[in-house]
Amino acid sequence: MNKIIVVVGMCGAGKSVACDYIETLGFQRIYFGAITFEKLKEANIEVTPENERMMREKLREEHGMGTFAILNLPKIEEAIKNGPVLIESLYSWEELKIIKDKFKEEVITIAIVVDKTKRYERLAQREVRRLTFEEAKKRDITEIENISKAGPIAYADYIVDNNYEIKDLQNRLKEIIQSIN
Repeated sequence: MNKIIVVVGMCGAGKSVACDYIETLGFQRIYFGAITFEKLKEANIEVTPENERMMREKLREEHGMGTFAILNLPKIEEAIKNGPVLIESLYSWEELKIIKDKFKEEVITIAIVVDKTKRYERLAQREVRRLTFEEAKKRDITEIENISKAGPIAYADYIVDNNYEIKDLQNRLKEIIQSIN
């Protein structure tokens, strides 16, 4: 069976940058967060950080903490038939348990980690969904306390230090993917 790579990390760690690179290695990318945007569009609600948070919380209230894994299972099942899969934006411990229960040893987690100060600097400078220092701090605490985000990071099969240059990140990811294959 094809492998499923799950990239986890705190906001601003470089998960999307890591996923951009892994995708170039032949992985089909499934972005868990797309469900939030789909549901906002269905409800004819403007996409804003506040509305995104509201929708994520609403979905978790209605379907439980594993909702994004549950709602994305059909996409994963279809994609894995055609090759290796890359999951971006899996956040909660419950989501990871659902994916691991379904796909067993085929699931490999890679945690992208960065010093907190550096993450906050990156978040303050990014083009999309920019966050101030205080907003980033509040988001960290909320994600740790409310969605069990630390579990998948702590339990990751591989840890990648992304405090350096993008090329360093890409080299480490390439090593990991080669060792998995």
